[in-house]
Amino acid sequence: MSETGITDNDHRPAARRAVTRRRVFQSGVTAVAAVSGTAAALYPLLTAPQESGGAAAVAVGPGDPQDGRGAVTTAVEPLFDEVYRGRRIQGFSDPGEDGVAITVDGTPLPVMRRVDGSWISTANHYQPYTTPLATARGAVDVIGQAQLSRDLAHHHA
Repeated sequence: MSETGITDNDHRPAARRAVTRRRVFQSGVTAVAAVSGTAAALYPLLTAPQESGGAAAVAVGPGDPQDGRGAVTTAVEPLFDEVYRGRRIQGFSDPGEDGVAITVDGTPLPVMRRVDGSWISTANHYQPYTTPLATARGAVDVIGQAQLSRDLAHHHA
């Protein structure tokens, strides 16, 4: 060992290795394989035809004719229909996996049933509620007078 503390075998730091053509080629091949594999896995999802409105649009009621926002009319009797803090909330039976569709002022509110039987909405994923009605009320509490987006992606893609 010399006075500097470096042995004859330690001429360069161990963490830094030389850049060779082989390493550059291997890195490039790995990147191409990763991108190709991801593209192949996502291709069916990206090319599948889009459903208009998703499952929540199936059970939307007549809306408010005075504000000009009519919606898809169905013959489904609502599970609940009330005005809460100035917002009309409705719940309908839905053949989807959660079994209920909720609207706030005629706009679908995506909800999800949790494993423990409670419900959450896209307005607040962190607060579970015991019933779909309580979930709709909680969403109104969170969004206030803001409008829900009509451009919804299915939340269980």
